[in-house]
Amino acid sequence: MNSVGEWISGRVFNYVHGNNLVYNTCWEDPRLDKTALELTPDDSLLVITSAGCNALSYALTGLKHVYAVDMNPRQNALLDLKIAGIKNLDYWTFFRMFGIGRLDGVKAVYRAKLRNSLSDWSRKYWDKKIVKYFGGKCRSFYFCGTSGTFARMFNIYLDRVAKIRPEVNAILEAKTIDEQKEIWYDKIRERLWSRLVKYMMDRDTTLSMLGVPRAQRMQIDKQYEGGIVRFIQDCLDAIFAELPTSDNYFWHVYATGSYTPTCCPEYLEEKNFNLLKSGLVDRVSTHTDTVEGFLQKNDVTISRFVLLDHQDWLSDRYYDALVAEWDAILKRAADQTRILWRSGGLCTDYIDTVPVEINGEKKTLNDILVYHKDQAAELHKKCRVHTYGSFYIADLKR
Repeated sequence: MNSVGEWISGRVFNYVHGNNLVYNTCWEDPRLDKTALELTPDDSLLVITSAGCNALSYALTGLKHVYAVDMNPRQNALLDLKIAGIKNLDYWTFFRMFGIGRLDGVKAVYRAKLRNSLSDWSRKYWDKKIVKYFGGKCRSFYFCGTSGTFARMFNIYLDRVAKIRPEVNAILEAKTIDEQKEIWYDKIRERLWSRLVKYMMDRDTTLSMLGVPRAQRMQIDKQYEGGIVRFIQDCLDAIFAELPTSDNYFWHVYATGSYTPTCCPEYLEEKNFNLLKSGLVDRVSTHTDTVEGFLQKNDVTISRFVLLDHQDWLSDRYYDALVAEWDAILKRAADQTRILWRSGGLCTDYIDTVPVEINGEKKTLNDILVYHKDQAAELHKKCRVHTYGSFYIADLKR
């Protein structure tokens, strides 16, 4: 793409992320994270907020504290609303709101039980959005926001164009991998991947709605044979023909607009809702800032970092910010620190060359990171989301 095209792509992505709630659910599998993190009651963890589902999942381990940090205040407002709901609602009201994705009479519930528990920014945001997002105007909250809008469009395509809703429901309810494989390859795959879908999935504008910046898309195009479209096709083959769909709540909500009590994020399970309500949710706090900004402004010691895939975003045009972020991480990291991150690409070589300074000595991250490559590769195969190219587990070596 020429420089004008790159400028337009960047402006579209920045507009989407600077003016909208992008993620209405997390797209990282916390089952893998909690295995990799080996959390203890002595750990404090920093995670990029996204939709807050995983921050609540980590809190269920009983660790010391979860700092949920995000540049987009709307993402923190969503986690604030979930925290307020856990503290002030009964389980089934909470589940209708965040599990089904809509709640009759939500305006009255919000005014009476949730509003006063929110920060000023979150209160102003939900004063404007609560009815639109949870009152049924979008049919479901999970069809709202930018990624939710794409999900709604995708569902319309499934119902009205491809006309494969019965087949989609069947694969989500399948009892065995063999059954899934038969439905996927015989009844869904070819009808899903029309010329229109391939065209749309190859557009930066479409990927921006899903939270994929151009830098990340280019990594996939360069590293994956067949580029972004082939990558997505192969991911869906693995999700629906190789991994069980029975507990894959990520794709269940994407394909239906709601969860069920037996196929949902951990915070939506009744036993876990009660654990969070009993006090564990108080160990989660939200912070609107960059990772670097939060660490520079707060005198905290962090032993676990979950950086999602945002380093891909910084690796191209914002490399100086990537270097500054790692400098801040090293200043706040505990003696035994573990860091997780993901990438749209098949490797993150750009990480290893990041310059750092340890005890006055100049080094690169490759000198001080100890990778758990075998464990990361094994866990990555089991990822229920399965849309990332690679997964990393690294310890800091002092």
